[in-house]
Amino acid sequence: MAAERTLQQIVSQLKSNPSIPYAEASSLLSKAKIALLQLNALTPTPNTPSHILAVARDIHEYGALSSIRARNPDAFTRYVSQLQPFYELPSSSLQPNLESRNKVTGLYLLLLLTQGRYAEFHSELEALSTAEGGNSEGIEGDRYLGYPIKLERWLMEGSYDRVWKAMKKGEVPSEEYGVFSEILTSQIRSEIASSSERAYPSLPLSSTKSLLFLDSEGAVIDFARQRGWAIRDSNIYFPQAEAEDAEQKDISQMVIENTLGYARELETIV
Repeated sequence: MAAERTLQQIVSQLKSNPSIPYAEASSLLSKAKIALLQLNALTPTPNTPSHILAVARDIHEYGALSSIRARNPDAFTRYVSQLQPFYELPSSSLQPNLESRNKVTGLYLLLLLTQGRYAEFHSELEALSTAEGGNSEGIEGDRYLGYPIKLERWLMEGSYDRVWKAMKKGEVPSEEYGVFSEILTSQIRSEIASSSERAYPSLPLSSTKSLLFLDSEGAVIDFARQRGWAIRDSNIYFPQAEAEDAEQKDISQMVIENTLGYARELETIV
């Protein structure tokens, strides 16, 4: 059929040129979707041949990954929704490609995490665990699925030094995961800033620079002004926080000390 030939040509173009510009890729993906509609395969049906199902799944996965690389979360989310019926098919209908599936699913978990959608994050995890027969160890052991799970746990614990390490270029599971590093960096800076305000009345400007992983003291001053911090005599003075219990203050101090320790380690290495 003409639609099937068109589809194969598009898949070949996409696979042979992984660095294709997003606009060009989007145009090809739109043509591929039209061909899938003509084949009644945009979503799985009982009558869709398995080889067409596989191509349709591959097209959606390519679209999801290219959307992330183009920093288009809305398009990525749409592709994830379109992929779910394919991922739910039994292996007798469509042999699963676990690496690709877990990569896309892990990226979706990471997207939910960076958007602060924690309830949906845990709902997705629960659905994954149910699909895997409750095998949470297998899920956490996967390099794609385990990555956002660990980040979420460390963020909740306030172990920001671990998150910084995990976001280093050589530690992310793939280049697509690195796209979220900038978003997480901003979130973590905000969390560390809040912990600093709770833990101390003031900190040296140089320590705050290391603590927030900023490139210069000028960047610290800009950040401080945004937070409403005062700057005098090379020190940052935090607004007086409301009284809180000693345990919470101890936790905040531990977060700051751990993060500062990691920052100093990095400076030593450099």
